[in-house]
Amino acid sequence: MPLQKILFKPGVNKENTRYTNEGGWYDCDKIRFRQGTPEKIGGWSQISGYTYEGTCRSLWSWASLSGIVYVGVGTYLKFYIEEGGQYNDITPIRAYGTGLSGPFAATAGSTTVTVTDNSHGATDGDYVTFLGAVALSTRTFTRSTATNFVLSTALAANTPVVLTISSGGALPTGLLTGVQYYIKVVSGTTIQFTNVPSGAAVSTSTAGSGTFSLYVNNGLTADVLNQSFAVTVVDGNTYTITTPVAAGTYDTGSGGTVNAYYQIQIGADDAQPITGWGTGSWGSGSWGTGQSGTAVARLWYQNNFGQDLIYGYRGGAMYYWNASIGTQLKPFTITIAAPGVVTLGSGSLIDGTAVVLESTGTLPTGLTIGTTYYTGGASGATVKLATSFANALAGTFITTTGTQTGTHYILPNGIPVTSLGGASDVPALVNFIMVSDASRFTIAFGCSVYAATDTVIDPMLIRWSDQESVVNWTPAVTNQAGYLRLSHGSEIVAAVQTRQEIVVFTDTSIYSLQYLGPPYVWGSQLLGDNISIAGYNTAIVASGIIYWMGLDKFYKYDGRVQTLRCDLLRFIYSDINLDQQPQFFAGTNEGFNEVWWFYCTSGSTVIDRYVVYNYTEDIWYYGSMGRTAWLDSGLDNYPLAATYSYNLVFHENGIDDNTTSTTQAIEAYITSSQYDIQDGHNFGFVWRIIPDLTFRGSSTTGLTPQVTMYLLPLQNSGSGYNDPVESGNQSVGGVSYANIDRVGTYTVDQFTGQVYTRVRGRQMSLKISSNQIGTMWQLGAPRIDIRPDGRR
Repeated sequence: MPLQKILFKPGVNKENTRYTNEGGWYDCDKIRFRQGTPEKIGGWSQISGYTYEGTCRSLWSWASLSGIVYVGVGTYLKFYIEEGGQYNDITPIRAYGTGLSGPFAATAGSTTVTVTDNSHGATDGDYVTFLGAVALSTRTFTRSTATNFVLSTALAANTPVVLTISSGGALPTGLLTGVQYYIKVVSGTTIQFTNVPSGAAVSTSTAGSGTFSLYVNNGLTADVLNQSFAVTVVDGNTYTITTPVAAGTYDTGSGGTVNAYYQIQIGADDAQPITGWGTGSWGSGSWGTGQSGTAVARLWYQNNFGQDLIYGYRGGAMYYWNASIGTQLKPFTITIAAPGVVTLGSGSLIDGTAVVLESTGTLPTGLTIGTTYYTGGASGATVKLATSFANALAGTFITTTGTQTGTHYILPNGIPVTSLGGASDVPALVNFIMVSDASRFTIAFGCSVYAATDTVIDPMLIRWSDQESVVNWTPAVTNQAGYLRLSHGSEIVAAVQTRQEIVVFTDTSIYSLQYLGPPYVWGSQLLGDNISIAGYNTAIVASGIIYWMGLDKFYKYDGRVQTLRCDLLRFIYSDINLDQQPQFFAGTNEGFNEVWWFYCTSGSTVIDRYVVYNYTEDIWYYGSMGRTAWLDSGLDNYPLAATYSYNLVFHENGIDDNTTSTTQAIEAYITSSQYDIQDGHNFGFVWRIIPDLTFRGSSTTGLTPQVTMYLLPLQNSGSGYNDPVESGNQSVGGVSYANIDRVGTYTVDQFTGQVYTRVRGRQMSLKISSNQIGTMWQLGAPRIDIRPDGRR
């Protein structure tokens, strides 16, 4: 017989049997279709060698006025802003511990340190950051002679130490701060300093001034202690932290006078069952009766307001990050004057900016660590501080008196929107927010009502601020702030912004929210009822059309709500863990006209599978991959994704798996449905294959790019593949037969012209796979030389 071309229709279809789908593809992983033919997907590479803490489930990118590109990264533990590959922690602060006296206690050889802070309010896993701590081995010394010094507490000979001096003081001439010396014991606590172990004593020529101190240059030094730690609670007044190095011989306790600040409590990594009062949907159950329910994973919302960021987690407060403050502790100095004048170490701040102060020491009288102040009288790098926004506008500024110590900072962490200047009736709690493109309103979906202390969320309530405002939420005839309540459903789940409307999803319905102008401002229209949505982040806009994943099927909205045809529907929903749907999310890959959905398979509590809809070719395909959030290329050149390695990667960047610094091959394959000769009346015998592949884009070094091609024969459509080599004369997926023909497995590279083989079966499937670093491939139309070979 003449050569037979093997050209399958695009897309993967698992809605029926392998035989019914003759002429199509049935199984795949990490492939896509380009103009009808399959190819391996592009690779991915880490954006930097840095990592963040916790599983990321929220990404958002925007640019500052100076062109800096930021990416907001929300994990169940913290919230970061990625800038230049570094993850800067701006998690909001819950509480402050000021002037803690000798709070640390340690045991030599242990990395567990006990911290005392009365009424700290922390729970297990929360984070605390320390400022101003000194090494636990710190002790003072005095000068006795040019070479002899007296320690407050003895140290052993040849102990490495570093010297420090109090503010405004000076070490005796001949000694330097920041330099490692060694102890030479003269007698008891009388010692000398040497440059090398057992070396000659360093001689000094002046007495120096101030208070002299030293610390042992190992163990729990200031650099080790002055950072962020996770907390393990002992009781209401104490907790433990785990340090990156063990305590040294002289690390017993103290740390001096320390300031601390505690971040908001951490969330859950995945959905967890809970029982008690307040569980269940809003308004459900009998009054005063506890119910069972599920605590969802910590999900952050975020949206930029100009160059600044509004963010928060579902069910919590709204926070505001000011780009003018930046992503790092912002140092400043302040005068003792009426009023005190702040000089910033870098940049400038406009009048009315809300700031929170921290210090490694003490602020002057008139200022308090952890209090929100408001700037005024701005001039270049200088500002003055006021106790209220009104005072800042009126020019009533704070007078500073007394003394101050240490280095002072403005915290970069987000400030509650309720604390911003001019805040009026800001929702205390919000499920999520959006900043509208139409006239720039801040819109809260599922939120508390107008009492600032209201801690109950109405999950069907929508509120919006005045136009061009984050802070004014009080409706009045002179502004456009307002609210409305949706009626169909029990909870607003998601909202997606399109060109002319905001499409709002409840758990049962879909609404259109449109800007009408005064006096109604925003109005809602019911678009569809009896629909579902699987998770808070599974709706996405692609080419002006909204696509989303439901609880049992897929939908699209292009002016009307429609069911989206899916060739993988049964495959997806027969192997899915809907208990973890808060983790599910959607993303677009516009460069390839794709919508991706990531979800958990049955029994899995982590994202382990994806499904792709190509909306220009109207086809589906799928694969296995662990991702936790996705952001399409916009300000960046590539789609951005969060991984379970706690870093961000650029997709479609390279051709291999570069999640870490070690390059790994991407294992990709595609398997066809079954095909036969004349509906399987005769067996077919294949003796030659002429491949048709391109390896365009491959970058193997010293290796020839290659794939493995399989011909998988079957005795009949239900027998399973014949594979005596691997299965001991059993057919894969089927039963034993007396006469078995082998599977044909062939390595094909760019120079392979034809392959000779001996494969016999009533039906056959074709499989292409690759697992080689540096290999890209696209399948064309291979041909086989096949002839009838009897009926049995």
